[in-house]
Amino acid sequence: MAELAEQTAKLALNDKAPAKAGKAKKGSGAPAPQIERPEFIEHRNRIFEELYQIQQDKVAKMPREPIVVTLPDGSTREGMSWETTPMDIANGISKSLAKRLVIAKVNGVLWDTLRPLEGNTNLELLDFETEEGKTVYWHSSAHVLGEACELHFGCHLCNGPPVENGFYYDISVPEEFGRAVSQTDYAPLEQLATKAIKEKQPFQRLELTKEDLLRMFGYNKYKVHLINDKVPDGTSTTVYRCGPLIDLCRGPHVPNTGNITAFAVMKNSASYFLGNPENDSLQRIYGISFPDKKMMAAHKLFLEEAAKRDHRKIGREQELFFFHEMSPGSAFFLPHGTRIYNTLMSFIREQYWQRGFEEVVSPNMFNVNLWKQSGHWDNYKDDMFDLEVEKEKFALKPKNCPGHCLMFGMRDRSYRELPIRFADFGVLHRNEASGALTGLTRVRRFQQDDAHIFCMQSQVKDEMRGALDFMSMVYGTFGFTFALKLSTRPEKFLGEIAVWDQAEQQLRESLDEFGAGWELNPGDGAFYGPKVDITIRDALGREFQCATIQLDFQLPERFHLQFRTGTADEMSGFQRPVIIHRAVLGSVERMIAILTENFAGKWPLWLSPRQVMVVPVTGVVYEYAEKVKQQLHEAGYFVDVDVSADTLNKKIRNAEIAQYNFICVVGAQEMEEGSVNVRCRDDVGTKAKGQTVPVTAFVQQMDVLKNAKSLESKLA
Repeated sequence: MAELAEQTAKLALNDKAPAKAGKAKKGSGAPAPQIERPEFIEHRNRIFEELYQIQQDKVAKMPREPIVVTLPDGSTREGMSWETTPMDIANGISKSLAKRLVIAKVNGVLWDTLRPLEGNTNLELLDFETEEGKTVYWHSSAHVLGEACELHFGCHLCNGPPVENGFYYDISVPEEFGRAVSQTDYAPLEQLATKAIKEKQPFQRLELTKEDLLRMFGYNKYKVHLINDKVPDGTSTTVYRCGPLIDLCRGPHVPNTGNITAFAVMKNSASYFLGNPENDSLQRIYGISFPDKKMMAAHKLFLEEAAKRDHRKIGREQELFFFHEMSPGSAFFLPHGTRIYNTLMSFIREQYWQRGFEEVVSPNMFNVNLWKQSGHWDNYKDDMFDLEVEKEKFALKPKNCPGHCLMFGMRDRSYRELPIRFADFGVLHRNEASGALTGLTRVRRFQQDDAHIFCMQSQVKDEMRGALDFMSMVYGTFGFTFALKLSTRPEKFLGEIAVWDQAEQQLRESLDEFGAGWELNPGDGAFYGPKVDITIRDALGREFQCATIQLDFQLPERFHLQFRTGTADEMSGFQRPVIIHRAVLGSVERMIAILTENFAGKWPLWLSPRQVMVVPVTGVVYEYAEKVKQQLHEAGYFVDVDVSADTLNKKIRNAEIAQYNFICVVGAQEMEEGSVNVRCRDDVGTKAKGQTVPVTAFVQQMDVLKNAKSLESKLA
């Protein structure tokens, strides 16, 4: 074992390729060379066959005893240990259930459907419609993709996990392949995957010692690294085989590849092993699969619509923002994009005023000793930008909470002052990996509607109620629906259990009184306190987590925060406050991306960067058109005038494409009357010929829509 470990330790993970691989344009790339079936496939298979037979012989010798299988509805089924499988139970209930079955859960643990049960069992049978079923289905599909990649490229596999919408595999393409992955490889990969699916290759599970794992995967430096890093000496883990593929994997999986009905390769990109730019450059291939071809067709239609709504595309077309290589991950907001940015912050500021928040401004850069005191340095220093100033190390802030703790602790505080609600739109910086940067949704420089509430334990419930109401009002204004989860004490936590129990009970009561329905997410709270996770759903049904409400018992301890309780006993006259971290928009940049795609660039009037276009019929009324513009501008609206040489119809069409909420056509009659002929973007009936109204009346009607933050631009 020591000799084998010494040999594998010499495998380097930073053998840089001559040129960085990147995404190829459609139709590019030379034809794929003829790759012989890699020898390592037979090497793996010989070891697997040898050890799998030993495992099967052990299972055959296990004592068979009657067992009781209890289903979620309380009903029971009889079985035999080491023989009865979850699939047997499903077949006994109904053939249709067995056909839909993706994975089982045995005593709370995910379990292969063809793996024998070992004793009395609480059994759940999960199909693709469950989150866990979907994850397993896509994980199994990633193995099919890995099989196709090995046969097509002759490559070494790295990681192949399920992700939110499908799966991917990172691969190291050999030099003899001659080029990077391109879209010309998609069809051959899909053909190999389809072949594997038609063969109904069973997923076979085998438990191996670390020594046997290194022997099996010794040809692949990436797998060797993962084994040495993740599998302690003297322990074991599992591999799974489907067809010629054998991969390091904890599983579980679908019964066989035939359970995968529809399979597609979607895109490719460059990546780094373990996401570290110091390691090898790899190729990442993404895929998607479904148990029904109609679901695949619906998914592709969804992707087409999502592509039309892509905030990066709309951001360019509407000149809202752009990115530049001179400042990667930091958006340049143009005038029209800044209008949206400022409107969102003004909206939140209005609510702060009504809800008793005090806005503060805190520094952007702190000595790293602050981050060490807060605990961020130990956990987040790799994600922070640091710099040396006069021989001391400083860092740009990724969060506002430590600075707010300094503000609270600047002087003695009394219970009469609580709750104190500090709100901060300060600029934050996080050192995201270059490969992770994605438009406005993943950036390095951003702002949040960040706030921290310092309160007494007895005030937590009321403050939570207020935070939930704040969140509901904002999301309702945008037209979003949302779901709530209460995440409770994790295994590793700080503080006393009694304090946690009290806080969790207060959150439960707040959520119950809120009345929106919520789910329990046990053990997923932060180590410093329980939290409420809020997921919104946009017009396409996509889910995003933006808002968060978290209780924190740790920072008050780390910063020695306290307030006078008003008791006579001087020794017990101080208590620690509880901190509630809360944000509704979250990152303003990310929220703008979500709103852009939710509205497809058709901004409601109150958020719109282009609210009115004035279109003069002839040059005779240009002066009047400018007068109308000035009137609307003074009323607080974003207005433009089209005095180009285009025809009237062309001007109107251009304004429609630019998504102006209202188009005001003015001619001689309107000039004489002091009116405008208004066409509403969201009112089809006014597009052929608008309604003529006095300018003052038009302003009043717009004011009603704007103040109500109406989602539709229709005049009364």
